[in-house]
Amino acid sequence: MNLQATLTRVVKQAVHSIFNANLESVEFQATRKEFAGDITIVVFPMLRVVKGNPVKIGESIGEYLVENVEEVKAYNVVKGFLNVEIVDAYYVDFFNTIKDNNSFGFTSPKKDEKAIMVEYSSPNTNKPLHLGHIRNNLLGYSVAEIIKASGKNVYKTQIINDRGIHICKSMLAWQRFGEGETPESTGLKGDKLVGNYYVKFDKEYKKEIEALIAEGKTNEEAKKQAPILIEAQQMLQKWESGDKDVVALWEKMNQWVYDGFSITYKNLGVDFDKLYYESETYLLGKEFVDEGLKTGVFYKKEDGSVWCDLTEDGLDEKIVLRSDGTAVYMTQDIGTAIQRIKDFPDVGGMVYTVGNEQDYHFQVLFLILKKLGFDWAKNLYHLSYGMVDLPSGKMKSREGTVVDADDLITDMASTAQEISEDLGKLDGYSDEEKANLYKTIGLGALKYYILKVDPKKRILFDPKESIDFQGNTGPFIQYTYARIQSILRKAEATNGVSSSEIEKTFALQDKEKAVLKQLQLFPEVIQNAAQNHSPALIANYIYELVKEYNSFFQNLPIVMGNDDKASVVFRVQLSKTVGNTIKNAFKLLGISVPERM
Repeated sequence: MNLQATLTRVVKQAVHSIFNANLESVEFQATRKEFAGDITIVVFPMLRVVKGNPVKIGESIGEYLVENVEEVKAYNVVKGFLNVEIVDAYYVDFFNTIKDNNSFGFTSPKKDEKAIMVEYSSPNTNKPLHLGHIRNNLLGYSVAEIIKASGKNVYKTQIINDRGIHICKSMLAWQRFGEGETPESTGLKGDKLVGNYYVKFDKEYKKEIEALIAEGKTNEEAKKQAPILIEAQQMLQKWESGDKDVVALWEKMNQWVYDGFSITYKNLGVDFDKLYYESETYLLGKEFVDEGLKTGVFYKKEDGSVWCDLTEDGLDEKIVLRSDGTAVYMTQDIGTAIQRIKDFPDVGGMVYTVGNEQDYHFQVLFLILKKLGFDWAKNLYHLSYGMVDLPSGKMKSREGTVVDADDLITDMASTAQEISEDLGKLDGYSDEEKANLYKTIGLGALKYYILKVDPKKRILFDPKESIDFQGNTGPFIQYTYARIQSILRKAEATNGVSSSEIEKTFALQDKEKAVLKQLQLFPEVIQNAAQNHSPALIANYIYELVKEYNSFFQNLPIVMGNDDKASVVFRVQLSKTVGNTIKNAFKLLGISVPERM
């Protein structure tokens, strides 16, 4: 039984024994630094069942705890807060159980427990990945790793939006203006080449709109009647009917994009267990639209389009099939969800990592799947996140003003190089070691800056601020890890790193105990982060651990200047455990840690 569970049990006993009352629960919080104590019991909620002065109630319970709980050595009461001091032996015992456990905090999957599928990335095959995709990938990948660490089996997946009018726009523009260009002939990554033609389509479309308006058409009429758009719509219909030439062009250009995406994913450090393609799942969605028509979940309008009426559920009417029989996003999403459960029967829930502009779409999707009778639909979760802005403003794909993911990754390494060279910390490194370190620092800065923010919040991303070696940044935490490795190398060279147990009688300094108290929280933080789908909880936890460790490091000698052998052994082991926890926490965020910096 952990300490909090023990204290809860004995506090309830105390209230029953002293006041003849029954407490349902006990509220705890961290003890404020200005007061003596390791854990605080909040007395005020007890006043619902115990009448009297909260200070006197706290003192009575404190005395009972000292007498009945061997881990409690003293207490003090400040207003309605009972601050409890815990014996050092309790923390030493805890440390002895974790110091050699390289996976401390992680939970192994339970047998027969349902798996979770996490979807992220899910790009369109008409443009390269950009800064918005980076937040999506980092969030989805990290949430998958955190859920896995919390004790669940996890499948990482994406749905590649490889069909639809937007894809046909790039195809048509390349057909008209490409003159046979390929990634090989231009030296461009395939996703960038195709993205250029998406931008080209938009420019030509705007020209045609202006020409039609000049002929007397309204803006709305011009948008619908522009010949290039009509031709793209006709291309989509040809694709859906299996036209050989259109399908061959589609396969060729999509492959260019997939090859480009693979490079970006590798550079970003994310991966997938299974890929789904909209072109393969939308037909299954159509099948279930037909099923839903038979069962009354959907209805057909006079023009032949198929809808779901969700007004009784407080939502709106939603189209699931166009009048010309072509699918919409909802059709494909219905099919994809069903296909995933067919492919992975052990999946009991899914997490969709998609920006908050799609909040309504997922409300509707989850409700339709419930109405279609799928029990697992109650375990679907939309990991909704805010957009990423730059100081220069909002990005627009069709206008070509996006921040390219590959360019940003390269720029982050360059910024890391610039700052590292200014600090002059890399004497004795080879050029290859420097290049690897710049990439590790740059990517770590980017990932941490994005993941430390609650997913629901919008981010203003400042590359230079993210690579600061001070404050709540990735490089600051990476530097602490590297410093710990330096300490361990020195300890190995002088005394060796002992693995012996720390004696229960070992007296802890306040700074040592503060680090141990922070380490204790790690398993609970992982569980909370998994439950809340929030890597920010991991990021900010590890920052607090690093702050406590640096305070310990600055105030107490570890190896050099420390003549107490027992203290050297403990402090070296404590440093090693903190380093391991940093590494594990950063692994959950998809961030690497350097051995030297």
